[in-house]
Amino acid sequence: MEVNDYNLCVHQWADRLFRFARKCTGHEEDARDIVQGSFEVLWQKRKDVQPGKAKAFLFQVAYHQSIDIFRKKGRITYKEALEYPESTGPGNPDLKRVLEHALAQLDEQSRALVLLKDYEGYSYEEIGQITDLNEAQVKVYLHRARKVLKSYLVSVENII
Repeated sequence: MEVNDYNLCVHQWADRLFRFARKCTGHEEDARDIVQGSFEVLWQKRKDVQPGKAKAFLFQVAYHQSIDIFRKKGRITYKEALEYPESTGPGNPDLKRVLEHALAQLDEQSRALVLLKDYEGYSYEEIGQITDLNEAQVKVYLHRARKVLKSYLVSVENII
């Protein structure tokens, strides 16, 4: 990979990588650190990464870094009660906020799988490459994650 290819990768993938990292970690600053770290690793390994494989490489690095952050911070868990803004009540919840709370119910790996498949649109094979899982494992874990999301979203407290 040449310098021009690297700069093109930064231009093409930085925003999507940030959105993915933000959804995985739930924190903007952690997401920025992950994006910067991912591009740093790409720069260090630019001679080994082909330009066509840079996207998968970046998302794989971001996935592993978000898992690391989750493990560091995951030793302390907090249960947040679902609160609605004053302008909306339980009969008219803010959909985005409810979905973010639903995603927060998942463990880091499940959240990343859902985001990669449903938000970023990757195939099962691509997700397997990013997460170091085989295609069958991706399908099983994704199915389980979606079941958790469904049970959360259809509960009386969070009915959409």
